[in-house]
Amino acid sequence: MCGRYALSANAQDIALEFGVDGEPEAFLPSDWNIAPTKKVYFVNATDHDGIQRHLSIGLWGLVPSWSKDAKRAANTINARVESVAEKPSFRSAFKSRRCLIPANGYYEWATESGDFQPKQPFYVYKSDGHLLAMAGLYEYWTNPDSGEQLTTTSVITRESTGLIASIHHRMPILLPPDRWAHWLSADSITSEQISDYLDSLELPKPDAGLAIRAVSTQVNSVRHNGPELISEVDTGPEPSLFPTLS
Repeated sequence: MCGRYALSANAQDIALEFGVDGEPEAFLPSDWNIAPTKKVYFVNATDHDGIQRHLSIGLWGLVPSWSKDAKRAANTINARVESVAEKPSFRSAFKSRRCLIPANGYYEWATESGDFQPKQPFYVYKSDGHLLAMAGLYEYWTNPDSGEQLTTTSVITRESTGLIASIHHRMPILLPPDRWAHWLSADSITSEQISDYLDSLELPKPDAGLAIRAVSTQVNSVRHNGPELISEVDTGPEPSLFPTLS
C-alpha cells in the first residue's frame, strides 16, 4: 500500500518534468509527510490522447460522486489494481479519470511477513533523482447540502516484487514517462479489458530504478514534517540490504 509520501518539488519543477501546460490552479508547500485527506498535486490530461496536461489539486482519498458524504475519503487513499475496474468506489474514475500523482518518494512500513523488524519505516525513491509517477485516479464530488465541489484522488497499488516485497506486500504502480500519455488518455477500460490493458503498457520491472533506505519512526506522526524524515537511519550491520535496484 501507500499510506504516506513526500513531495518537496515545487509546482514549476513538477510541471517541467511532467510536461504540464499552463499554470497550476494553486500552489502547495513542500511536504515530507503527506497523509490521507491532505491536499496533493496530481497531473491529469486536458485532451483525449493524454498529451496536453494540467497540474491539479485534490484531497488524497477518493470520494465517489454518488457518496452521500465525504467521510469515506480516509479509507480510499489506495485502489487495488486487481479490483479497481470493478469496485463501485473506483470503477467510474478508472474508466476516464486516470491521473499521475507525483512524489519524491513514498514511505512503507515493514510487515511481519517481511525480512525486517515489523513497523520499521522505509523511504522508497528513484535513484536518479527524478520524481515518481504513481498511477492514480481522480473524482469530483458535490456536497448535496452546500453544492460545493470537492476533487479527490487515490493511488493505485499492485503486488510488490523484488526488494520491495521484502518490506511490504503492496506497492504503488509506478509509470515511466513513455507510458504517461497512454495512462492519461480518455480511452475507456472495462473490467474485462484490465489485464490486457496493463499488459499493453509493457511496464518494466516494477522496482527498477528504485532505492530504499530505513528512516526514523518520526514519520509515524503527522506532527513531524521536514527533510530530516527522509534521512537514513542505522537498522543493523547489513547496509548492503538496501542497494539501488536495476
